[in-house]
Amino acid sequence: MTPGSATSRDPRTWSRAKRNRYGWFMTFSLLFLMMLSWADKAVLGIAAVPLMKQLGITPEQFGLVGSAMFLTFGVAQIVAAPIANKISSKWILLVLCLLWSVAQVPILLFASLPALWASRLLLGAGEGPLAPVLMHGIYKWFPAKKGATPAALASSGVTLGIVAFAPVLAWVIGQFGWQTAFAVLATVGLVWSIFWFIVGKEGPYTSRKAEQELDGIAPEETPVVAEAKVSYWRTILSPSWIFAVLASFFGYWTFTLAMSWGPAYFQNVLGFSGQQAGTMIALPAAWGTIATVGLSALTQRLHLKGVPTRKARGWVLGAAGTFAGACLVGATMTTSPILSIALMVFGFGTAPALFAITYLVVAELTTIGQRGANLSIANAVLTTGGVFAPAVSGFLIGGAATPADGYRAAFALAGGLMLTFGILALVFVNQQRDRRRLGLDVAAGFSLEAPTPVATGSAIEAVPASIEAGTKA
Repeated sequence: MTPGSATSRDPRTWSRAKRNRYGWFMTFSLLFLMMLSWADKAVLGIAAVPLMKQLGITPEQFGLVGSAMFLTFGVAQIVAAPIANKISSKWILLVLCLLWSVAQVPILLFASLPALWASRLLLGAGEGPLAPVLMHGIYKWFPAKKGATPAALASSGVTLGIVAFAPVLAWVIGQFGWQTAFAVLATVGLVWSIFWFIVGKEGPYTSRKAEQELDGIAPEETPVVAEAKVSYWRTILSPSWIFAVLASFFGYWTFTLAMSWGPAYFQNVLGFSGQQAGTMIALPAAWGTIATVGLSALTQRLHLKGVPTRKARGWVLGAAGTFAGACLVGATMTTSPILSIALMVFGFGTAPALFAITYLVVAELTTIGQRGANLSIANAVLTTGGVFAPAVSGFLIGGAATPADGYRAAFALAGGLMLTFGILALVFVNQQRDRRRLGLDVAAGFSLEAPTPVATGSAIEAVPASIEAGTKA
């Protein structure tokens, strides 16, 4: 029996303890879905060497295929944003996961370059809306002050998916061929869809009012903030928005590069076997999990101490980007293979830790009612880094005198861009300045320079209000 499957089916009638138990059950279920989504992204890179050999694909062509998914990825996010407020998260997530499984069919039926294109384009359309819809679903199971930990856990699926699935998929490819790996992911997606159809539910925390009614919170305990609408363009053109999003844009570029070309690099340049390469690519992902949790904890600790968010978030974001870029640049300059791999682990692994901090910075630059749309726009922009990274790197690798030179150029480019925009984020991200310019710091008693009862400074806690505002159950 699953948690909460007793008499009443309506979570609003359950006890607080029962809602909490089922909320965590939903969180772990969605953590697995997030892990599966990144396994779907990474499998192309893990299968790169045998796939390119069998189909006669050049590095330039493979790079374009790797970028194909992200052509539909960002568009799907924007299209799905208003739908998430009208249709139950359960059904949207079910459709998305089924779409991922269907996306593998062209590869299984027609192993060809056009089939790869069709598969990755369809996969991008299904993967694009996942993160905001998934977070929306989790936040509806917890009060605003308690939503950060489950949301952070689900977010860790970005890197945990690589850690868990990459070695397994590499083994499957080595034993049964690269097409079998795609079949395995399609099957896992179908099994999860059946599971979710049976156990998936919508949480009851659909608004601040619902939270007050369910948990007996007095209205005066909810902070008051300025709600006059701010032009989206004014927000987007603020220096904090531009440089925070660009830092994560190149973070996404860097991590996508690792997933797309990392396994092939370990095989073609360093001489590892396919199974060893699958294990090696899990190393930066493992560090990414540590970095994501660690940086989120650091921003929260600084914010709770009353440190202005320019430092607690902006400086942490910039410093992390600078560190990641410096590590990658260093990896291309050292002659020691062991040191080079270690620096790649830190460089590639730190990149995905930037995303959550960027979302938090963006959430500060808008009103509660507009945050959901602003976060969707920011996410659509930063994930387009995935459009450029595989393709640009493919042309660098294919056009170089040797594969080693090509990979070195691709890694140096990613590292240099990360380093540059990490430094720029340190200099130009200043939420307090831009909030004043946007007219957001006008409500009495509210300031992002000190902790509030709701926004405690973790990487995702600023988001619940943005998603809940105007949302239907």
